[in-house]
Amino acid sequence: MIENLKSFLDFKVAQYNQPGFITNDPISIPHLFTKKQDIEIMGFWAATLAWGQRVTIINKCRELIQLMDGAPYDFIINHEEPDLKKLLNFKHRTFNDIDTLYFIAFFRHHYERNESLETAFISPTVILSDSEGPINHHTSNEAEAALNHFRSYFFSLPDYPHRTKKHVSSPSQKSTCKRLNMFLRWMVRKDNCGVDFGIWNQLKPADLIMPCDLHVDRVSRKLNLITRKQTDWQTALELTERLREFDPVDPVKYDFALFGLGIEEKF
Repeated sequence: MIENLKSFLDFKVAQYNQPGFITNDPISIPHLFTKKQDIEIMGFWAATLAWGQRVTIINKCRELIQLMDGAPYDFIINHEEPDLKKLLNFKHRTFNDIDTLYFIAFFRHHYERNESLETAFISPTVILSDSEGPINHHTSNEAEAALNHFRSYFFSLPDYPHRTKKHVSSPSQKSTCKRLNMFLRWMVRKDNCGVDFGIWNQLKPADLIMPCDLHVDRVSRKLNLITRKQTDWQTALELTERLREFDPVDPVKYDFALFGLGIEEKF
């Protein structure tokens, strides 16, 4: 049974992990760019805005790019105060101009000190222990530490707007962190299929956690890959553990299969 399910999901990964998938997906936004920093910035933004209809998400991201003169990294690094006025009407659902301006402030702060956004996710190593001694590290600890560290760092600028915190989740809030896990998949996974970018090297594909959105959650439950009743961070860990049985080196490649089955095939 497990072998049959693995074969089925591997077939679906091959079906959807190809350039034809890009056009109708938010990942099409970072694919508009070749500069690493532009890919990171608009990849992060596209993932953050990824709720609602995909066509709307893509259109809002294109609008945002236009407001930044078609060159997000250059705009973020070199803008002056009057340049920000054009962003004051940007809105997507509950994400508004206050959030937009803070994102720009964070990106400028980070890129003035770092070449890549990857360093924002690298947490100092934490030694885990309990009363009986050290606990063995597991790859989920890497992702969990990275996401918790990132949120703390993202909101480390003075006078950050409290309302913006709802747009950047972390495991410490028990969130599935669907958008951030999707962004990490885009940046970290390496293959020759042309969808994910694989431009980061410190986090490994084996460290990643499944982006557990509505479609993935529904299909996974139908396939008995999830038993947990609620959908939270532990659910994302449970699903990833099951998928590691199929591919321990690259478990989140099955995002293509589960998401494709859910949104394209209404499985």
